[in-house]
Order: sequence, then C-alpha cells, then structure tokens
Amino acid sequence: MTAPAILAQGVERAYPVGGGHVHALRGIDLSIPPGRFIALMGRSGSGKTTLLNCLGGLDRPTAGRVAIHGRALLDLSEAELTAWRRSEVGFIFQSLGLLPTLSAYENVELMLRIARMARAERRARALACLEMVGLGKWADHRPYEMSGGQQQRVAVARAIANRPRLILADEPTGELDSETTREVLSLFRAIIHAEGLTMLMATHDDLADEYVDEVLRLEDGRIAAGG
Repeated sequence: MTAPAILAQGVERAYPVGGGHVHALRGIDLSIPPGRFIALMGRSGSGKTTLLNCLGGLDRPTAGRVAIHGRALLDLSEAELTAWRRSEVGFIFQSLGLLPTLSAYENVELMLRIARMARAERRARALACLEMVGLGKWADHRPYEMSGGQQQRVAVARAIANRPRLILADEPTGELDSETTREVLSLFRAIIHAEGLTMLMATHDDLADEYVDEVLRLEDGRIAAGG
C-alpha cells in the first residue's frame, strides 16, 4: 500500500506569549495521496503558514505526528531534516526570495550547487527547469528585468530543480493579477503531471478552485468540517 504523500495526525502548534500560549494549530488530521494538487484556504491567522512550516520541517509541532511519504519527521535530527528538505521538498513563497544579483539560471542552478550535483548535470537540469516554466529565453536575465509572473516562474523552476516529491507553496499568487494567476496555476497543474509530485498551496485566491483537486479550509487552527 502506498503511503500518503502527507500525513498529519493530531498536529498542534502553540507559541508562548506572555504568561500563556497562542494556539496556531489545534489537532490537525490530514491525509493527502501522492500526485494531488491541494489548496489550503483560510483567513489570515488561521494557521496556514504554520501548518506548511510543520509539514516542511521548518517548524516542529508542539504535539502530534507528521509523516511525508511514510517518513516521520519527528524521528529526524536537525541535520537530517535539512538534508531531507533539500532533496524531498520544494518551497515557493509569496516573497519569492530570488537573489537579485543572480540571473534566472543562476538562481535555479544555486539549489543544485548546494545539493552538490555534478556541473554538467547541474547546467542541464537548471536549463530544463527554466524551459519547463517557459523561461528558456530568459535564463540570463535578472529578476528586476522580469515581470512579477516571470519572477514567480523562476521561483517555481528553482523549487522543482532538485526533483522534490512535495511542493509547499505559501500564497504564491498573492501579488499577481488574475490573468497571471491563472497562468501560474495552470503551470502548477502541468508540472504536477510532468514531474509526478504532490503540491499543497496556501492561498486566499478563489481562482484556485478551478485548478486544484481539492480545497481544504482552515479555521482557527482546525480543518473545517466538509473542507
């Protein structure tokens, strides 16, 4: 039996504030099969980013269990988590995090350099990822020479460079107009199919309904009934 791409059981996350705690997540139970494109919706402060961080090993739950493709994150040391993230998870953030002094190619290739991929393989994979997102001709351009949609595509190319099995995206279309948002969401669907990966995307954008396999709604740190 194939393990879920994402499995969360009783996941809680509380942060100490003053003399008490703020509960960002309150018993999240979640099981997502491989190859799915899932939207995570909810108001600001509902816990979407916290949940993504716990699923991606960027934060540790206060209670509960997270397993990605059958691997329990609680069992991993910080060094093992770092190595796991580099090989298994791609992150896409609203802020993008592109290095402004590097070209599109260099931003993508840097991830492969960190992963210590051989030089020739590194170049071939970086260029292939840029082609996949429709930016082959923009490989030598820097982020400030590109539109917001093109910069987002570079961020997507960078996220898939290491051939991760899971993509976690936090408001990736938040700064884009509706036409560009549709282009990026369509691109996500194509890449999920082409690369055989799973994607969980936190978003406020109702346009996502047209492209994802399922919408989960988060309310006050819990998955809402029926969502």
